[in-house]
Amino acid sequence: VQLQASGGGLVQAGGSLRLSCAASGSIFSIRPMYWGWYRQAPGKQRKLVAIVTSDGSTNYEDSVKGRFTISRDNDKNTVYLQMNALTSEDTAVYYCTILTALNNYWGQGTQVTVSS
Repeated sequence: VQLQASGGGLVQAGGSLRLSCAASGSIFSIRPMYWGWYRQAPGKQRKLVAIVTSDGSTNYEDSVKGRFTISRDNDKNTVYLQMNALTSEDTAVYYCTILTALNNYWGQGTQVTVSS
């Protein structure tokens, strides 16, 4: 299974971006428990931003609640992260991931930079 993230870029504060993460390979066979987005700011640890579980439930880190929306297109094996009202605090490399009972798959990361 491989994950390809895209959609990052430079945006002004208050703006929006939509990240995409397309999975290829035998997605069904690995039985994902959840798809998620993490982010890592310079000098900081990687942190969970949002997840969507296999049954469609979502969960968000407190600082992005009400601003970010995670969604999944099962037909396209793609998960999205719609990010609105961006602030400089959202600047980071964003990574998508699939968690299974046996493994944790990661994409390559996409840079999001929010200018104030």
